[in-house]
Amino acid sequence: MICLRAALPFPSSPLRLALKPSSSSRSALRVAAMSSSGASPAVAAPIEHIVLIKVRPEAAASGAAAAMVSSLQALSTLVPGVSYIHAGPVLRLRSPAAEALGPTHLLHSRYATKPDLAAYAVHPAHVAAVQGHVLPNALDTTAIDWVNAAQVPSPVAPGSAVRLTLAKVKEGVDVPQLVEKVAAATAAAGEAKGAKVSFGENFSPARAKGYQFGMVAVFDSVEDLDAVEGDGKVEGAKAEVRPLLDEVLVLDFVVGPTSEAPAPANL
Repeated sequence: MICLRAALPFPSSPLRLALKPSSSSRSALRVAAMSSSGASPAVAAPIEHIVLIKVRPEAAASGAAAAMVSSLQALSTLVPGVSYIHAGPVLRLRSPAAEALGPTHLLHSRYATKPDLAAYAVHPAHVAAVQGHVLPNALDTTAIDWVNAAQVPSPVAPGSAVRLTLAKVKEGVDVPQLVEKVAAATAAAGEAKGAKVSFGENFSPARAKGYQFGMVAVFDSVEDLDAVEGDGKVEGAKAEVRPLLDEVLVLDFVVGPTSEAPAPANL
């Protein structure tokens, strides 16, 4: 399972599902998510934090956007409890919703616990980076957080290509249904082209613009990410999840040193 509509890609569907997973199956998902908290932070962390940033064109031209990225990346050594952090430009916008929102940069970070994420949010170094670099240079921001419900770790290394998917569910379908369906679909698809996934229900709705579900699929390279298109197992996973989806945002980015990152998708 690589993304949810536009490069997984999943087209719109008129179907609506009214699946009602059992309480035991929902509990199993919660146990799977929480059990990963003992894993090495470099391999997998149960808390994912994503911030999409649309920078002002003048910020890109002046170098202020690059300074913003550097200030965010520096938080990896300044804020305790950060298991992993990447800040950089978006590589490609892969869905109409992504193009409409128009993010040019993003931050992706991981934490062992929700308290670690909460401590990061109020840490003076983070507050200074946001107030000094993000807010003055951003036209818009979108943020989403989730507890990883995938049982297989999704390590991220320099050079990795990552596909981010944010989704809203259709009327009559709640998010735990989607999480359960994605868990089954990703298990059936296996590690297509070496992809490792993390997904879960958003628990921070205030800045999420209505997106209720998030997923990242991590590949070793952009070539591996591109090669997954048309994979039979992935196509089967799409078919399982498609009926649950409403609006879906999909984009790609590459992890690496800021100086080596590809140019943003649109500035």
